[in-house]
Amino acid sequence: QVQLVESGGGLVQAGGSLRLSCAASGRTFSRYNMGWFRQAPGKEREFVAAISWSGGTTDYADSVKGRFTISRDNAKNAVYLQMNSLKPEETAVYYCAASSSFTRVTRRYESWGQGTQVTVSS
Repeated sequence: QVQLVESGGGLVQAGGSLRLSCAASGRTFSRYNMGWFRQAPGKEREFVAAISWSGGTTDYADSVKGRFTISRDNAKNAVYLQMNSLKPEETAVYYCAASSSFTRVTRRYESWGQGTQVTVSS
C-alpha cells in the first residue's frame, strides 16, 4: 500500500551520529504508524523505534532509548531516525516500515523499505 525508500546510512566511528531518512509514497502516508528495525549479520530483525500516525506517540527499544530519536514530517511523507552515540554492535541494515497498528511486532508491519546499511567502526 505504501512504497518506502531509506537513505542516510554509511560508515561512522563509534560514538558518532547518523540521521536516517525514509521517503514514502502515497497520499495516505499520514494514516500509517511507522517503525524502524535493524538486522545485523546472522541475527533476527530487531525493533528499534516506532511513531504513531500523528507523531504524538513514540516507542523505543531499551537498547536505544535516550540515544535515538524517531520523528516524522507528514507534509513531506518522511520519517527520520536520529542516531547518536552509535556503538559497533549496532552495525546492521536499517529498515523503515509501515503499519496500520502502533506496534513493535515485526509481523504487524505491512510495508517495508529495502534497507540502508549502517556500519559503526571501533
